[in-house]
Amino acid sequence: QQVEMDFKIMLDLENVDSKAGLKHPNDETRLPLIAKKKSAPVCSQKTGKGPTATSPWALPAFHSLGSPFPLVQEDTPKGALSLTGQRLILPAAQRTLPAPPAVPRAAPFPEFPRQHRKPALAIYGTYSSSKGNIAPLPSSNSVVSTRKSKPEWRYPAQQLESEVHIPFQTQDPCLDWDSAVHQKAPRVLALQHLHHSSRGSIVGFLEPTEKLLKGHSVPLATISSQKLAQIASDLDFKENPTKSDILSVMKNQPAVEKILNRAGQSCRGRGGSAGAAAGMQRGGPSPVPGSGQQQQWAAGVISASWRSWSHLARLRNALREARHRHLENFYSRAKHLAANWNRIRTSRRTIIHIPSLGYSQHIREHIPDLAVQQNLQMGRLCDILDANVDVIYICPLALSEELLQYYNKLLGLQAAVRSGNPEDMADLQDRFKILTPEAINSFPEHHMCLATVLKYSPRTMQRLQVLLQGRDAYVVGGVPHLDDLAVADQLQVPLLGSEPAVAQLYSTKSGSKRIFASAGVPTPPGEWDIHSREQLLRALSQLVLDNPEVRRWLFKVDDERAGDGTAFCDVTSHLECYPWIQRERQGHGPEVWSESQARELALVKISQELPGLLAQHVQPVNEKRFPTWEKFLQTFLTQGGVIEAFPSSGSVTNLTVDLLIEPTGEVTLLSSGDQLHAEGPLRSSGTTIPQRSVDPEVLKALCLKIGEACKSKGVLGYFSVDFVAFTHPQTREQQVWATDLDLCYSDQLALSQLLVYLTDGNLDCGSSILQAPLGAKESRSQRVQHEGTKPPAPSSPWCAVASSQLRHSSLSGISYNLLLHTCKAHGIGFDLQEKQGTVFVLYEDQKRHSLGMLEVTIGEDLQGVLLTFARNLFIIHQEISAPNMQGETNFKMAIRDIEAILGVTAENKLRLEEEQPWEADALKE
Repeated sequence: QQVEMDFKIMLDLENVDSKAGLKHPNDETRLPLIAKKKSAPVCSQKTGKGPTATSPWALPAFHSLGSPFPLVQEDTPKGALSLTGQRLILPAAQRTLPAPPAVPRAAPFPEFPRQHRKPALAIYGTYSSSKGNIAPLPSSNSVVSTRKSKPEWRYPAQQLESEVHIPFQTQDPCLDWDSAVHQKAPRVLALQHLHHSSRGSIVGFLEPTEKLLKGHSVPLATISSQKLAQIASDLDFKENPTKSDILSVMKNQPAVEKILNRAGQSCRGRGGSAGAAAGMQRGGPSPVPGSGQQQQWAAGVISASWRSWSHLARLRNALREARHRHLENFYSRAKHLAANWNRIRTSRRTIIHIPSLGYSQHIREHIPDLAVQQNLQMGRLCDILDANVDVIYICPLALSEELLQYYNKLLGLQAAVRSGNPEDMADLQDRFKILTPEAINSFPEHHMCLATVLKYSPRTMQRLQVLLQGRDAYVVGGVPHLDDLAVADQLQVPLLGSEPAVAQLYSTKSGSKRIFASAGVPTPPGEWDIHSREQLLRALSQLVLDNPEVRRWLFKVDDERAGDGTAFCDVTSHLECYPWIQRERQGHGPEVWSESQARELALVKISQELPGLLAQHVQPVNEKRFPTWEKFLQTFLTQGGVIEAFPSSGSVTNLTVDLLIEPTGEVTLLSSGDQLHAEGPLRSSGTTIPQRSVDPEVLKALCLKIGEACKSKGVLGYFSVDFVAFTHPQTREQQVWATDLDLCYSDQLALSQLLVYLTDGNLDCGSSILQAPLGAKESRSQRVQHEGTKPPAPSSPWCAVASSQLRHSSLSGISYNLLLHTCKAHGIGFDLQEKQGTVFVLYEDQKRHSLGMLEVTIGEDLQGVLLTFARNLFIIHQEISAPNMQGETNFKMAIRDIEAILGVTAENKLRLEEEQPWEADALKE
């Protein structure tokens, strides 16, 4: 409006009062000429008639979405929280980005241009009349500016903007070229009036000028109005100006000429490739050196690339808008779920389980058998224990009819377990559905998580929509991913889980340390947010000096899983200066030592020794992926990581607790177990349920603190916490450290669900007791024993051993039917009347090299159930392995771990050989 008003004032030259409204210090008039009318406007301006454009990639303001959980500044690692693609990129710890000394240019290809953008001609000149000089047109401050929130992609030719010192943003990109050369255009009328030129001469000059500059992608040219009027009047009306004529009116002639003369530049503008090809066909001269075929090929490549870039730009914008919409709907439905949770949880409902591992792409690429790893939680089906719940389980593998029948029979055992009569088995196929997305084999090399595969499976999505019509339902995912939000949004159901950005931030090793610090729970000595070699050496030197009792230090990569990104080193065992440090410490005493020069010297000595020591003695847990310290260190510094002390104790137990933050905010403990380690002390392969290593009240207090801290950060849904318990070598008291946090549904929780389902029991984590009614046979036996006395308790404590990570390559050589019959012949099975025994969790029937196993027994005899578990592994190994082909397996390591837990001595082994030879054989093996 201001521009048009200024034009009107200019045209009314006799109105001196009106001219006073032009408050511009310059003596030149800018006439930006851009874009045709039919072209989509390049500008973006904020008006009162529409919403302001936002960036869907950025985390939306929580208050606008109704969430009370902002990501506080101290939780972001020394920098602003930003989203890139499917995850957060965390900058280095204690690093800040300094303000640039000048406005930076746009990085290559962050935003593709629109196809129909045209160059801008800014016509400058000093106009005078009998009344005096006319003030120039308004500066960029009074003209609607282009959007500056996103950098614009620029052609190489657009460097001209810097050379002529006229930034493109100061022009008005929404004014049309057609209107500029139109007979009634204010700019043209002003030139005609002031210079007494005809419209035909000016337009006849400007049109070919625009065509030339457009073809060479010149973004902005400044033209002297006086020279324009002079040379336009000298040209014949039908004569096109030459290149030299056009350059002669340019105020920035050297910069424009440089671009016009650049080889191949004429093919860069809109229609440039077609013009180049037409010129070649005419046989005319071409600015591109080489043969005509080469020029045609180059023109075709450029044209195709331009179309691809434009298409990608549209796709990316559509993706951003969709993700922003999914996030808004996620929060909207989460509020609705919270408001109606008490009603939904007690009424008829459907739970859609999507056990997706939505880790970053680089992590998924290193997960062997990703589909199998996403199918380890078949125990989720046991949610049908609640008579009001139906379950839809999204399976990442195509299960055979045989396997589907196995789970139908397994879930039908519940009624028989309650009555103790096998004939009471029920058919519950109408209570649960196992759906496999049709796209599971469409992207074999892309390592997509299950949520993404489901998103690209329209038939499965349509079936889900039919199954969910008119029913209360919600989604329970796995490791959160943006496509979890997309699937839930398409199904129009809430997601019981955290926003992916929140989960990715606090599920990292450094992120979990922030949660624990916020909760005020004990953690191992260590440092986090380490991103440089110097920072690692400095932090480790300080930690070794401050914690002389710690022998082993752990290095954990932020984003890795299941121990893959972990390495360890017994630093003090290999530190040559360590004896000297011990002597100096003892000689100075604790108070003097902390301020002495000897301590500073010790720090220097340690830092000098560490590089060589680490290179020689660090042991990565996954040696196949990280054969050397340098390879591990590269990943560690790229992703960031933590240094953490390992307890210096002969008795160390790792345990896991599963929790749920309900939509109402209530924190509930769901499961607990002591870890088994079949593949080394830093990898969990199973669990004993419930945990027996820590006082239940102490553990519950720690968990509730962590739960409240998670809730304050915006965490929702299922998550698990890892602890380590040990006896302090000096005080001989038990200490418990919180070590890890996983904001997802765990394998242990799925196995616990199966355990509760088969025993018809209740797992009370507050007291660490699995309580279940006695089986029919056991109940009759106790009635006989207690006849005439006080009746026995209606229930009894139970314990179980469970593992989802049992691997044996020889399993592929035997069918599941034959395996189950063989186990039955050896007494391995589940007794419905006693409600104890062994249950297998089968994942797939193609490769068949892994399975899960659950061993349940009555009473608190953990030693007995562990021995039975080891016996089962030994028998299966013997049955499926040939003498000369033992296969690749972790069965033997699992048996050794059980042996270490039980602390079986040589005398006990000898006694077992006499009393129970099979158990002794299992332990030997």
